[in-house]
Amino acid sequence: MAGTICLFLACAGGIAAVAGYGLTAFNKRQWIEVGRLGLAVSGLAIVAAAVLLMRDILTHNFANAYVWGYSDRSLPLHFLLSTFYAGQEGSFLFWAVCSVILSVALLRYTKSRNLEAHVLTLFMLSQTFLVVLLLTRSPFQSIWDAFPGQLDAGVVPPDGKGLNPLLQNFWMVIHPPVLFVGFAAMAVQFCFAVAALWRREYSRWMISAMPWILFTGMILGLGIMLGAYWAYGVLGWGGYWGWDPVENSSLIPWIISMALLHTLLVQKRNGNLIRTNFVLAIVSYLLVLYSTFLTRSGVLGESSVHSFTDPGTMVYGLLLAYVGVFAVIGFGLLLVRTKDISPVSFKMQFFSRGTWLLLGSSALLLSAVAIFFGTSLPLISKTTVEPSFYDAMNLPIVIVIGLLIGFSLQLRWEEENGWGGLKRSAKWTLIAALGTVIAFFLGVKDVLMILFAFASLFAFLINLEAAYLVGSGKYATKEHRTLGYNMPEQVLGYTLTYKGARPIDDGKKLSYAIDVEKDGSKFTLTPVMFEAGQQGMMRNPDIKSSFTRDFYVSPISLEQSGAESYSMKKGESISVSGAEVRFVKFDLGSHGMGGAAADGKMIVGAQLEVSAKDQKEIVTPTMAFESGNKIPGDVAPSNLLHAGVAVSAMNIGMGPEGSSIVIDVVRSSAGGAVESLVIEASIKPGMNLLWSGSVLLFLGLIVSMFHRKKESL
Repeated sequence: MAGTICLFLACAGGIAAVAGYGLTAFNKRQWIEVGRLGLAVSGLAIVAAAVLLMRDILTHNFANAYVWGYSDRSLPLHFLLSTFYAGQEGSFLFWAVCSVILSVALLRYTKSRNLEAHVLTLFMLSQTFLVVLLLTRSPFQSIWDAFPGQLDAGVVPPDGKGLNPLLQNFWMVIHPPVLFVGFAAMAVQFCFAVAALWRREYSRWMISAMPWILFTGMILGLGIMLGAYWAYGVLGWGGYWGWDPVENSSLIPWIISMALLHTLLVQKRNGNLIRTNFVLAIVSYLLVLYSTFLTRSGVLGESSVHSFTDPGTMVYGLLLAYVGVFAVIGFGLLLVRTKDISPVSFKMQFFSRGTWLLLGSSALLLSAVAIFFGTSLPLISKTTVEPSFYDAMNLPIVIVIGLLIGFSLQLRWEEENGWGGLKRSAKWTLIAALGTVIAFFLGVKDVLMILFAFASLFAFLINLEAAYLVGSGKYATKEHRTLGYNMPEQVLGYTLTYKGARPIDDGKKLSYAIDVEKDGSKFTLTPVMFEAGQQGMMRNPDIKSSFTRDFYVSPISLEQSGAESYSMKKGESISVSGAEVRFVKFDLGSHGMGGAAADGKMIVGAQLEVSAKDQKEIVTPTMAFESGNKIPGDVAPSNLLHAGVAVSAMNIGMGPEGSSIVIDVVRSSAGGAVESLVIEASIKPGMNLLWSGSVLLFLGLIVSMFHRKKESL
């Protein structure tokens, strides 16, 4: 009884959360606390229900039909705990618990990004659907209600039926929980995407959603692989993946999510594929719901070794409604907003990383379609496909994916032709070909398997090289800076002085001389920029290498203006026009009540300390935040900087990596316009180790190859 009451409270709290957050999203801010209260009530009630069910399991309360059906007194503790999610009812409750945990994290995350109302309206709707399913298929039903007339009233069985022997495995304790966290997390990317459509923010949503999409892909992928390992050791499929429809139903949304990650990179880089990304984000979660329907409805009872049995007409209908409601919300809003989503005029070159990432994503989607067809066939036909169908369909696709993954990493985002990528991948192509030849002599004779071996080795080698780069990039530091002509600036411990442009190649290109000084050592870097016709502006960096690190300077643009941009973290100082400017702190209290202006804008000031000639002053440029958008505010004039100079805030960040600000030092006409070179300077440690490691990798592969050959004898 107590558990059922908790579920009703959870349902009521969920409805209140959806209503409160929904009204808030329609500019009725007074309802925000109702939404938060509903979220809290729903979450606490779900956790309380879970605690009560676990209590029944641990105390062997066989008056509970669920406990009787999935446990017995002989089970060790770890298997006894896993009975919580062994059946339909318990797994729905566990899914809801995972959703509660994510809702708390999501509340904190969206609250600081002005996304709370829209995102949590959708997320709490999803959570409430789970609770409604639990009320229909409750884990707290008594054994007498579950089996009317079969037991004497009040007589409790002395023992339970026990756990299915196939489920009495260590991985049963780990695999389902991880998978359910992934299922719950998949709702988040759906909510971010639909909230973006709701708010008409068609590009910026991916920045907020990307960490969640990465988390979802990681956790769901981990759950899938744990399931594969479990199948390898328990189910006797003769391998780690038997193409069982239930397992496939979790694989398909993961593949879609991986495709989404790649297409989001394209959108982030050049603004393309906006509609595609909304479709993929919506479809990925709908496929989770669809997989839930396949798994829970009983339709795969004759084609899957571990699907659930028929749950009854009510649950069957609710599962279909669950899928239908979210499909209507997602695609309906996308259809309404389609005309607002302006196409991007940027045209991707064929031999560019964006194009090849799109091709790779298309190959992933093709694989998902093939698996979806085989998995769904029992719904429309009495026949089922054999595992060989999936192998035959996916092997050519995987070969293409391997080649696309490898080659795309060798291309630039704005590659003028394919020669650059071919040259960069030549060494890995040769090594992969050598490895494939060896595999042939070791017994790999099938043509497709030979191609698969080559593609896999090619992708592996290039990704291993990329892993070295990522490791180097992890500890790299970079900074954007505007260098005024003949004005020394401190950048990453180096003194940089822009000395002007010099024509090269008969004037078709310009190199930009930058004198660099550090610890008494002087040298000149000459990065290059030039127009390349339809390919647009091309930029070539210049690098100063040492044994431990590279100093890397890449040009961004040349400006004839009265402004110079600087980026600072809290506590950092920069040199500007003969003065020192230090970012002290953010100022929220001196710009209206709590930083909020009367028109609803949030005003944030950046307190800067300017020091020159033994004098100090505080200047506070401001920035306004309105509906998630950043708007430059007041410009702060300085008496200690040169005449005609003021400071304006161009960007303010208060993220997990610390407070930061980008400012423009604005020069009036009286101060005179300056020629400025905008650069990105970075320090990349251990690059020589990277190149040495590539050689060692090649030698190590040869040694390992001969070692494995000896073991096979």
